[in-house]
Amino acid sequence: MALDRWIALIFVAFCCIYGYAAFFTMDHLLPPFMQRNPVWPSTFPKMLAVLGAVVGLIVLLGIEQTDDSAEPGATDINYRNLREYKLGQATVLLGLMVAYALLLRPAGFLLATTVFLVAGSAVLGERKLHVMIPVALIATGAVWYLVQEVLGIFLRPFPFFLGN
Repeated sequence: MALDRWIALIFVAFCCIYGYAAFFTMDHLLPPFMQRNPVWPSTFPKMLAVLGAVVGLIVLLGIEQTDDSAEPGATDINYRNLREYKLGQATVLLGLMVAYALLLRPAGFLLATTVFLVAGSAVLGERKLHVMIPVALIATGAVWYLVQEVLGIFLRPFPFFLGN
């Protein structure tokens, strides 16, 4: 089985587990007044699980492929040349995402997001600090303002030891 089908199999398994959680474990905790709503907090996860499983099954069953005898193209994943891909960068970015998620509350949104954006762009190859830092600060401030002030969702902007 080709690498894309193995990835699709793992993706379908993940969507099934996610779908099980969305369909069977999320709704029983709703208060009674929300149980009569047409849209529940689990509606979007349910749609994601179903659509993800359908897309994964399309790839897994090979429905999207037109010609199997053709040579793999430049954009196709070739498992024989797996070492030529930039797996180190992808792994470091995944580690940065995990660190960002873990540091978001203790470090505050502004610091954690700015550091994540600067470090992520450095991992991807950007070396101009005089460009990276202002762009990260502006993007972080704009997102924080939109979420905090426009949407009214509280995001702790500063580290926990600085207070609210």
